[in-house]
Amino acid sequence: MARLGLHPRLGRALLDTSGAGAEAVALLSEEPPREYGDDLAAAVRTARRGGDAYAARWRSEVRRLRSASAEFTEPAAGNDGLVAALAFPERVARADSGSYLMASGTRAELSDGSPLRGSPWLAVAVADRPVGKGHARVQLAAVIDEDTARSAAASLYSEGQEVHWADGDVVARRVERLGAIELAVRPLRDADPVLVREALLEGLRQEGLRLLRWTPDADVLRQRLAFLRHHLGDPWPDVCEDALHARVDEWLEPELSRARRRADLARIDAGQALRRLLPWASGEANRLDELAPERIAVPSGSRVRIDYGTPEQPVLAVKLQEMFGLQESPRIAGVPLLVHLLSPAGRPAAVTGDLASFWGDGYRAVRAELRGRYPKHPWPEDPAAAEPTRHTTARLRRG
Repeated sequence: MARLGLHPRLGRALLDTSGAGAEAVALLSEEPPREYGDDLAAAVRTARRGGDAYAARWRSEVRRLRSASAEFTEPAAGNDGLVAALAFPERVARADSGSYLMASGTRAELSDGSPLRGSPWLAVAVADRPVGKGHARVQLAAVIDEDTARSAAASLYSEGQEVHWADGDVVARRVERLGAIELAVRPLRDADPVLVREALLEGLRQEGLRLLRWTPDADVLRQRLAFLRHHLGDPWPDVCEDALHARVDEWLEPELSRARRRADLARIDAGQALRRLLPWASGEANRLDELAPERIAVPSGSRVRIDYGTPEQPVLAVKLQEMFGLQESPRIAGVPLLVHLLSPAGRPAAVTGDLASFWGDGYRAVRAELRGRYPKHPWPEDPAAAEPTRHTTARLRRG
C-alpha cells in the first residue's frame, strides 16, 4: 500500500474498490476548488471535462492510481460514494431533523442550495466546523444508500439492549446502531435486570429520592437521623441525598433489584428501608427513641411532638401554660430544644432556646400583651414556680 503514495485511508478505499475508485480517490487526495461544489460525484464529472490546472493534475493522478493499483486488483465498476464511505466510515451520515447525523455522533449541515439536500444517506468526505456553530458544515460528500453505509462502516455496527431513564421512567429498547446512528429500534420487555437497575438509579439521581414512598413517619425518621448525625456523628448514618445515593446497596435492596419501572419505586417504603442503616451491630439502634424521641413529655403531662426539620436545633411548639414550672429548656441528646411558646389559641407568642432566661426577662412582656386577650387562662407572675396546665382558670378551680 505504501507504493500507492496515498493516505492510508484513501489507499484502503482504492484497493477495496479494486482500483475502480481512482477518480474519487484522486479528487480526495487533493481537494477540488470550491466552485466544483459539495457533490463528490458531480465534482468528478466536472474534473473529467475541466480545462483548468486542477483538472489536469487530477487526470494525471487518476492515471497514476489506476496504473499503481492494477498490480493489486482486478478492474471493477466505480462508486464515488463507496470510496468516501470506505475512506471515512465514521462520516457516513443519515438525514435527521433537517441536518445529518454522522456515525461519529457529529451533526453536519449542507449549504443552502446544495444538490445533496433531500438525500437519505451521505458519505461525507470533507467537513469543517465554522466558528461559533454547533454543527459541522459539509464541504464534499456523495449520495449513498443504507446498504453501502452498513457495508463500508461495518466495524461500527452494533446491536444490543439500551436501557435508560427518560421522560420520567425506564425506557428499554433493542437497538441496531451504526455508530451514533440508530438503524432500527424495538421495544424490549425482558430487559437485563442489571441494566434496569442502573436506569432506576439514574432516575433516582435525576429526580431525587422522593421517587420512593415517603410517608410522614419516614420523613420524620430521616429528620431524626439527620439530627443524631449532626450532633453525635458515628455510628449514626448520614442521610443526606448524596450519602444515601452512595450507600444505595445497603438500604434499598432487595426492593431496588426487584423494581422494573417508576411505579415500582413509588411502592418502596423509604422509612422501612432507612431502618437498615441504623447501627444495629453496635446496639446503638435501640437508643433511637431515647436520643431522638418523636415526642417529649412537658410539665403539663402532654406528650408533644418534636419538629426535627432543622437538625441543628429541633423545635418544640407547645402552649405557654403547659411549660410553667420548668426551670430549663428541655434537652434531647444533650441539645436544648428551641421552644416555640404558643398562646392559648395556638398562635406563636415567643421563641426561646433558654427557658430560664425567658421566664426572668421575656415573659413579663408576653403576659402584659396576652392576659387581657385570654383572661380565662392563668398568667401567674412567677411562671417558673407555677403549676403547668392545659386548662382554663375556671376548669382549674373546679378541680
